[in-house]
Amino acid sequence: MKHRVLIAVAVVAASLAVVAAVAAATLSATATVSGTAGVSLNLPAAPAVNATLNGADQSISYAPLLGIVDARGTGSGWNVTVAATPFTDTASHTFAAGNVTSVAQSCASGSSCSAATNSLSYPISLSATANKVFSAAANTGMGKVQVTPTIQTTIPGNAYAGSYTSTLTIATALSP
Repeated sequence: MKHRVLIAVAVVAASLAVVAAVAAATLSATATVSGTAGVSLNLPAAPAVNATLNGADQSISYAPLLGIVDARGTGSGWNVTVAATPFTDTASHTFAAGNVTSVAQSCASGSSCSAATNSLSYPISLSATANKVFSAAANTGMGKVQVTPTIQTTIPGNAYAGSYTSTLTIATALSP
């Protein structure tokens, strides 16, 4: 009888080994990644600069941090354009909107991005007509990119004291 029990246990153990071997298989995982429809732009708070007249022309600058998100997943590239009105006070005194003298870029914190390859030369004059001030070539600038243009203007030595404002219209455009 012991013999029969041992044989039965051996048969069951062999069957389990075969079942375990048959249960092994491979599995392929699939990830579907979708892109967004366009490139988005996040603007900072309005920049402010202060200057005290001293009789000489004075150069002032400010550098707004622009948050650009290219989550299209196409690598098609994009541009940043800026149009600006002259600085004007309430009495209609004016001075020029200025120039973009340089543009820095970095990946946004907590984000992977591909650095944008920018082929533009500086300075670029600002006017009421939108001018391209930064460009991400094909296959660059993907992810969350922070773009910081340095905008420089001159306050004439004979300017009137007051509070002046300039309206900047900043936009992203898809590369053709």
